[in-house]
Amino acid sequence: MEMKKRVTLELRNRNPSEVVELVVDNCRSADGEVEGLTDEFSALEILSMVNIGLSSLAKLPSLPKLRKLEVSDNSISSGLDTLAQKCPNLTYLNLSGNQIKELSSIEGLQNLKNLKSLDLYSCDITAADDYRENVFELLPQLVYLDGFDQEDNEVPDSENDEDDEAGPPGDDDDDDEDEEDDEDEDGSEGDEVGLSYLMKEGIQRKTELLLRARRGRETQTTKAMTTTMNRGNNWPRPYLLTPPPYLAIASEMQTIRKSWDQVYSRADEVFTMAT
Repeated sequence: MEMKKRVTLELRNRNPSEVVELVVDNCRSADGEVEGLTDEFSALEILSMVNIGLSSLAKLPSLPKLRKLEVSDNSISSGLDTLAQKCPNLTYLNLSGNQIKELSSIEGLQNLKNLKSLDLYSCDITAADDYRENVFELLPQLVYLDGFDQEDNEVPDSENDEDDEAGPPGDDDDDDEDEEDDEDEDGSEGDEVGLSYLMKEGIQRKTELLLRARRGRETQTTKAMTTTMNRGNNWPRPYLLTPPPYLAIASEMQTIRKSWDQVYSRADEVFTMAT
């Protein structure tokens, strides 16, 4: 599904200025650029564009309230300085699985003064000597890198929960109630909103829950695998003669990805049928 079409579908007849969270994972962007997003998304706080073929963020609109940006599994290699201009209040950035190879590629993040957490799993830069020390030195505002602080303490669950919450507590419930009220009112007016529309709404919400569950499971498994691999460098040599435990974790990760790729494929079919 094309990115423009997916953004329109996710709006669900809302005004862009009302959208606080937007997930457009696994669609396709043309020419590796951001599409379908405009400055009208002024209230957006959480944006997820995982695995959509992005190679540039140059066309990202101004999103002054954006706090969390997920762009993992793309082909971004540079141009991150645009984030300081477009998303000055960003606190969490996930660049895992991109073409980030050198420390200079993330220098543009220095101007993101509120950036608290950065993920670079599966980027070439993570294989560099003193990778973590150098990143923390370059970006002193960072508290967590790849889910851990400088003392190797894992980010608390409470931090993740806060990142996933868009807007003040209770906003989501109010929005759901408002949407239900709108549906009731529209349904009483006649045939303008029928069963097919309501079914499409239900399909979209169920699919969104599936996709969120996948992202959470992948993140947890990747963190465990990365931590085990990093600590493996300090194992005694006799122990290394046996298969290290991170190989089992890597195998599990691969299995999870394959199974959830099927979910993504099915979700894409469902979205297409819904339109």
